[in-house]
Amino acid sequence: MNAALASGVTAPAPGAGPLAHAWGSPARSGLGELLAHGLEGLSVRPESDAIWAAVDDAAFPGLAAQARKEQGTAWPQPLVSHYARYFRDGNRTAYEGLVAARQERLTRAAVMALLDGRGAGSARQGIAAQGGPASGAETHAWIDEVIDGVLLLCEQSSWSWAAHDDVYSRSGEVVPDRSRPYLDLGAGEVAAQLAWIDYVLGNSLDARAPGLRRRIRQETTERVITPFLERLDWHWLGLDGDVHNWNPWIHTNLIAAALFLVDDPQLQAATVARCIEGLDRFLASIPADGAIDEGFAYWWNGAGRALEGLALLEEASGGALDVDLPVVRHLVAFPHRMHLGGSWFLNVADGPARMDGGLPWDMLHRWAVRLGDRDAARHAAAFLPDGPEAAAGLGRVLHTLSGGAEEAGGRAPLVPFTYLASVQIMVTRETAGSTRGLLLAAKGGHNGEHHNHRDVGSVVVAVDGVPLLVDAGQPTYTAKTFGPDRYEIRAMQSAWHSVPAPFGLEQGTGKAFAADVLHPPTPEEPMLRLALGAAYGLRPEQWIRTSSLDRAARQVAVTDRWDLPDLSDLRVPPGTAISPESRTPDVGITYLAAGTVSVGPDGSATILPAGIPSADKQLGGHGRGAVLRWEPAAAVVLVDEWPLDDPLLSDVWGARLTRLRFRLPEEFRAAGAFTLTVEATS
Repeated sequence: MNAALASGVTAPAPGAGPLAHAWGSPARSGLGELLAHGLEGLSVRPESDAIWAAVDDAAFPGLAAQARKEQGTAWPQPLVSHYARYFRDGNRTAYEGLVAARQERLTRAAVMALLDGRGAGSARQGIAAQGGPASGAETHAWIDEVIDGVLLLCEQSSWSWAAHDDVYSRSGEVVPDRSRPYLDLGAGEVAAQLAWIDYVLGNSLDARAPGLRRRIRQETTERVITPFLERLDWHWLGLDGDVHNWNPWIHTNLIAAALFLVDDPQLQAATVARCIEGLDRFLASIPADGAIDEGFAYWWNGAGRALEGLALLEEASGGALDVDLPVVRHLVAFPHRMHLGGSWFLNVADGPARMDGGLPWDMLHRWAVRLGDRDAARHAAAFLPDGPEAAAGLGRVLHTLSGGAEEAGGRAPLVPFTYLASVQIMVTRETAGSTRGLLLAAKGGHNGEHHNHRDVGSVVVAVDGVPLLVDAGQPTYTAKTFGPDRYEIRAMQSAWHSVPAPFGLEQGTGKAFAADVLHPPTPEEPMLRLALGAAYGLRPEQWIRTSSLDRAARQVAVTDRWDLPDLSDLRVPPGTAISPESRTPDVGITYLAAGTVSVGPDGSATILPAGIPSADKQLGGHGRGAVLRWEPAAAVVLVDEWPLDDPLLSDVWGARLTRLRFRLPEEFRAAGAFTLTVEATS
């Protein structure tokens, strides 16, 4: 018997999550029987299946071109000096970038080994006619490329990313410890990639490199399966109640590893059962409205991964594990509800405002069509790419290629109003179904959210679908990003979000630093009124912010009202970032702008989209901007430029962001009001 089973460690008792309610005991006790013929029902098929004959060369042009360019060159080689940099100077991209480059190359090679047509689709014709993969020197060359990449991964000392490995915290060492593998996102990604390669190209691997598949299974068992079953202290399991995107990301990858690489039926069932319980904890943590507090960008590597895992379970069980659940319907709707326009989405926490490439829109489209969610289906169809990108991962690429032609093109729905009460987020636009005009997004929430930025009460305003009052979003990750000094990073501070700054206070960290909803918005009255005082350690009602869109007047208004204690009586609890000696008597309100900002002498400012890279490309440098006006006009406006030298920020926003700091006259310090209005330029 496998050591993981012989150890006596059992999976956590099933909870009362949606999967346990829907599936009951067969998901545990009868799982082995359900999975006995599981591979027969998968939509992705092995290399011998005629499905691959229908895949046209035009389905993956960019991937094929890059694969041919790199074939025969040296493979990316992550070294221990790259690994150690995270512990030495906090840099994590030096190592993770090389690891990603290696795996993306392997994904491209695997696709070419499966599909390379050698002109006029001859390889695929061979599949259809002969029931097997095409032969020939070029096909063998691609298989050899796959073999080399697979063995490099098998010999890679750690599948974990250095930023996650506990080797340094345990021993002070900066060299991976092969005897104690760490199961993280990186390890799950490697295991799943090897699993999909073994599944679709297994016959060719056996013919070309006998013994390689045994090595794949050995490494995956030692590095992933056994640690998963023998340890219950992985933070991402969510056993402590804190369930985040690691949970579905890793569990879904482990489902693929178990289905394709675990040959012992008992061990396979035990692994999949543990994964089901993990996914159930994630789904149970999702609020009734389907909101993801990490935002749109992390939806794809959280909720999106869960949807992929559920689909794989349904196929592998012959449909017995039906995943048409209410929580799934809400999750499918989340992305289009966060859409601003074009490639722009509302970004909260560690998310970019502009979507990344390589997202599996076909996966979301399939789910939306299945569930009959017309808006979600239209939205996904509008973003279907010309071909898959290796950065998405091999499993996603194979699903895209084997899914056939999707309903590509069309217009995104651009829904007029969304309010997600669980995260206190409102998104409302001037014109339903169109980016034309103003869009307002307003956020309450708390400062203990996953990937949190201190952004309670923040607003984003877009004109014609392009954000101009913005949230900076995610900078490049370093050791500081998830350490005790996280809020030394400018992009995470409330001082660089569009929020108030009473007495110069920075917002505090934790769930207690939160907003209270005083007036929830409705589609007819898109106005969100929040009590923000608690975010600064004050009484909630001491600072009230009301954010609204007046469609008839074509105007956004953000009104702040305050009634503050005397500065000498201020008692700020632990968790706020401003020390007593750094407080000021000033009442300030901050707005962060992208593009080109000019402040006039008459109590107004203009923001134009010029300088925002994608806006310049989309609008030809002639897009409409926003006019800002404020009352009292006597407020002092301080302008701070933030030169952007981080490519993750500059690629989105251009050379700079601009902060407008409004300081109120002395007579408004104790109590007062300030209103900022925004209109589109003509």
